Amino acid sequence: MRSPALLTAASCAVLLLACQRHDHPHGAEPAGHESEEAHGHGHGDSSESITHWTDKTELFVEFRALVVGQDSAFAAHLTRLSDFKAVVAGRVTVVLSGGEAPEERFDIAGPTVPGIFRPVARPKHAGVRGLSLLLQSDTLSDAHVLGEVTVFPDADAAAHAAAPAEAESGAGISFLKEQQWPIDFATVEVTERSLRPSLAASGTVRARADGEVHVTAPVSGRLVTAGEAFPRIGMHVERDQVLVTMAPRLGGEVDLASLELAAAKARLDVEHARRERERLEGLLAAGAVPERRVIAARRDEAQASAELTAAQRRLEQHGRVQRAGATGSAGAITVRAPIAGTLVAVDVAPGMFIEEGREMFHVVDLDRLWLEVRVPEANIGRVEHPAGAWFEVDGIDTSFEVAGDQLVTTGGVVDVRTRTVALIFAIDNPGRRLRVGMFARVHVLTGIPVTAVAVPPSAVLEDAGQEVVYVQTEGETFERRAVRLGVRDGAHVEVTQGVRPGEHVVVRGAFMVKLASSATEAPAHGHAH
Repeated sequence: MRSPALLTAASCAVLLLACQRHDHPHGAEPAGHESEEAHGHGHGDSSESITHWTDKTELFVEFRALVVGQDSAFAAHLTRLSDFKAVVAGRVTVVLSGGEAPEERFDIAGPTVPGIFRPVARPKHAGVRGLSLLLQSDTLSDAHVLGEVTVFPDADAAAHAAAPAEAESGAGISFLKEQQWPIDFATVEVTERSLRPSLAASGTVRARADGEVHVTAPVSGRLVTAGEAFPRIGMHVERDQVLVTMAPRLGGEVDLASLELAAAKARLDVEHARRERERLEGLLAAGAVPERRVIAARRDEAQASAELTAAQRRLEQHGRVQRAGATGSAGAITVRAPIAGTLVAVDVAPGMFIEEGREMFHVVDLDRLWLEVRVPEANIGRVEHPAGAWFEVDGIDTSFEVAGDQLVTTGGVVDVRTRTVALIFAIDNPGRRLRVGMFARVHVLTGIPVTAVAVPPSAVLEDAGQEVVYVQTEGETFERRAVRLGVRDGAHVEVTQGVRPGEHVVVRGAFMVKLASSATEAPAHGHAH
């Protein structure tokens, strides 16, 4: 059940649309509009209307039957197709040509109101003639070739020809150009397209196995900055770039005095071993001791020398640690980035003391990611050799394409909880629009493309449990059509019933057309601009 607030909003919108229809009686022209006598007609008394599209503009033009020697005012509504807004400047020329008569031109230097140009034609030659409307401005030039029209020799001939046409009154939803231009509105032409059958599945954007690393502390110690700034989230790092340096903690209860004592003892041991080796070498020369005694003495001297070297290095290491702690200069151990990427997490701060193995940084290559698709096990046979995939994520309007050769692997294990198999694609991420962890609505391409009538999904509305589109039958007239949908492929969905190629459907602003259709008062369509 709809809430009162929603009903009130919808009712207000309908009233607003009804009020904008400008059903002005004769003699009650709105401010800023010229009289019907000046223009030749309001919308209500026109006997001809044409809607025509080029690749630049849409033209909806209304005009009286063309009669030799009589004025016929054209109400030419021009819309830019780049943004579906009114054309606000330019010269519009009505051209009559052919019919074995000289070309006739009738123009106006600018719009009467934004988007509406009113050139007045007074033909001199009767017969079947070609009708064109030309637009020329500093920023936009276009030509609408509208086909053939009849220029009647007198008013009686025009009235006689118009009688049957007036008997045919087409029903439709009136939604005027003045209502279309201010809102977010657009239409597209229904076309036939090549659509690719697909299997719907869910997926997740994740980092590549070789494009993500958690950097941990190699030893216990205190962090020291590696440069002018400490690493921060979002910073790009290169492979082997120094992130931080560490002043490591020395093992046990070792202090400076203990290290100095150990070094002094090692020097004494080296001196004692040298003298013992020299004494035994003298005795060996006199034949007083066996040679093995000398060999053992030499070994003892070498071992003592090695212990002295180690003690001296420990003492030097302690000095470097002390200097690093006091000045922040380079310490004994540097921590580098294992891969090039972006820092997505920094869990430490300068000066922190951390234990060995603690995570410090999380680096991810965001330029190339993986799309992990979870395919139900019942459908895995359909996607063993996929032709590719396309997917959508929340927050981004466009869909993303994945080629078949970007398939990394098809999982060989069924997840016991979800009864799905992983399908992994490598995907490029230009502009880094995709974020790791995003949920994706994936369509895995499974079959041979088919040619079908298609519209953008934004053209389809759900109305009372039925899928419908709004077809533009004329510039300001629309028709509600129930449709039956088929294959969806990216930015288009197949329509198996309801529309034909060449028709135009509303893709933005369809809900406002729907509101206009529910107005209680039928439009008179007599707005004299």
